[in-house]
Amino acid sequence: MLPAGSASSDHSQTKATLTKELRKVTNEGLSTEVMSSSKEKISSPGEGVKSPGKSSPGEGNNAKVAVLGASGGIGQPLSLLLKNSPLVSRLTLYDIAHTPGVAADLSHIETRANVKGMTRDRNIETGSFTNVTSDQQYRGPVAGLHPQLTSVSWFSQVNSTIPITAEVFKKHGVYNPNKIFGVTTLDIVRANTFVAELKGLDPSRVNVPVIGGHAGKTIIPLISQCTPKVDFPQDQLTALTGRIQEAGTEVVKAKAGAGSATLSMAYAGARFVFSLVDAMNGKEGVVECSFVQSKETECTYFSTPLLLGKKGLEKNLGIGKITPFEEKMIAEAIPELKASIKKGEDFVKNMKNSFNLLPHWNLEFGVTCICVTRAMLAHI
Repeated sequence: MLPAGSASSDHSQTKATLTKELRKVTNEGLSTEVMSSSKEKISSPGEGVKSPGKSSPGEGNNAKVAVLGASGGIGQPLSLLLKNSPLVSRLTLYDIAHTPGVAADLSHIETRANVKGMTRDRNIETGSFTNVTSDQQYRGPVAGLHPQLTSVSWFSQVNSTIPITAEVFKKHGVYNPNKIFGVTTLDIVRANTFVAELKGLDPSRVNVPVIGGHAGKTIIPLISQCTPKVDFPQDQLTALTGRIQEAGTEVVKAKAGAGSATLSMAYAGARFVFSLVDAMNGKEGVVECSFVQSKETECTYFSTPLLLGKKGLEKNLGIGKITPFEEKMIAEAIPELKASIKKGEDFVKNMKNSFNLLPHWNLEFGVTCICVTRAMLAHI
């Protein structure tokens, strides 16, 4: 309940309380700082979670973030979380339609990020798209092909979309494996929550690395590496693992076909973006799991804990020590991962013009991070 007060102070007290609670709800746990008093220590993903709201403008918090698919079920809550963070100074929204309305709505929120909703016209003959509201924009055929772009983060079907993105970038000479991330953070968020529920722990203090991919049995939670240390009998461990792997289906059933996991995906996506921006701002020891080009297994792409830095991926921290149960899960996941990766690579090879992979979004110069949501898959 909001605090009561005199007539003259009601508004200011209400405003202060709402702002405080909104920032607490939307930012708590989204930014990952894993440094101890020793700067040399690297901790597990999500450990020492702090809110980016504790930073103040002028401390390098000038991230310019673009959301592709911003009008969809994931894009709107994701944009809200990004708008609420002091780490973001400019938020640009892209989608087939409705972005001016979403941007207008978000622009009324009393946080510092400037919001712009981008519309576009389509040239039927060439199939190209151009923004009609931007004065200074990058005129390249695909927004992500700008060589100075800091990162591209896909939030859906990453087992194939990351290989697709990589192959397109390679074709145009701007591929940098340290800047392309498949966001699997939702699997970590779910694992943390489910373990905490079973053990009566604070989920914000539970950290379960999840490796592999981002679909079905390719999702491999490493419960043996959980912090704090937890133990489960084998039958319970098997059930827990299955729930983590099929958690998306759990949400679809609960929504009775009216939707899928959108809010939790937006939260997880925002957490990853905030961690990435923190690292780019110079914070040391920031670790998140992500699906990237990898040599950790026989798969060319694989998700493991990554040390993030000013230029994106700084160091792949690898799989670490695992149990026979977890080794078996990796072995079972690899054939499916290989098939998904090949599917993505073949998709690009069979395209006559890879510029048509994504609509020709003309992005403004200086964008820090592009977030591509599930909604954009409909336009590939």
